[in-house]
Amino acid sequence: MTAADLAPQELRILVAVADEGGFSAAAARLGATQSAVSHAVRGIERKLGVVLFERGRFGARPTAAGERAAAHARRVLRMLQALAADARGADTGEIAGPLRIAAFRSAALHLLPPVLRRLAEHRPGVEVSVTVVRELGAGTAGEVAAGRADLGIATLSGPPPAGLVAGALLEEPYSLVHPAGHPEPRALPLVDWAENCGSYTRTWWAAQDWIPAATVSAEDDGAVLSMVGSGLGMAVMPALSLTGAPPAVEITDLGPDRPYRRVGYVTTPELAATDAVRALIRALRSVTLPTPGLPSLERTKDQLRAV
Repeated sequence: MTAADLAPQELRILVAVADEGGFSAAAARLGATQSAVSHAVRGIERKLGVVLFERGRFGARPTAAGERAAAHARRVLRMLQALAADARGADTGEIAGPLRIAAFRSAALHLLPPVLRRLAEHRPGVEVSVTVVRELGAGTAGEVAAGRADLGIATLSGPPPAGLVAGALLEEPYSLVHPAGHPEPRALPLVDWAENCGSYTRTWWAAQDWIPAATVSAEDDGAVLSMVGSGLGMAVMPALSLTGAPPAVEITDLGPDRPYRRVGYVTTPELAATDAVRALIRALRSVTLPTPGLPSLERTKDQLRAV
């Protein structure tokens, strides 16, 4: 027997054990017995010829092979769902079924709501779920690669990870943010957060001798805005993070050499061809954002149709 002999139920068991971290929890999730789940996993490992889980008092921890196998299993199971939904849609003309989105915080707060309203209006059969993911490490693209999301709203700073496809949506400029009315905002201490200043701005950032090392590190961009509004310092932030900025802060243009952050989507080649993901991408491209610091949004959308 080979991997080609794996049945969908075996893939569900593999994913459940990887997600739950143990055979007992996976069995409870699947409505099966622990012995049945354990036996099934041993059978999957024989078919693949690799050990997928480390067993111990801690439960069942995926090996590197197990992580890779679980990611493939999630994606295969998702495509089986898409197969059924798209086949029905070909007969009825309706786009329906689940659609899982991973997005970083400011995109989830300010980019997605008008997009999802438009999608709900035109494609009411699509069932959307959104997970907010910190754009650190693997970030939203990692959720897509692992099969936990169908599409990720991501910051794009180069080619997408292997096995994924990407498209750019907009470029958002960075601005100086400081307490309103402060006479010397550049003299204030820096408030920052871990997701800020990725590779797309690092060169610019390093050349600015007026930007000190951060003296206050916040959890996210919302906390940064609150601290700046309270007079604790200044910050350099991208436009999406400044949507709905409180009146206690002032936003100052950094000039013609200001850095930009490219925001786009990532998905898998197979999901990019499904009706639900295609509908979402169309909605993403059609929405105009009234975002501070994005005067050229339509221009950048036209220029950045693909990465």
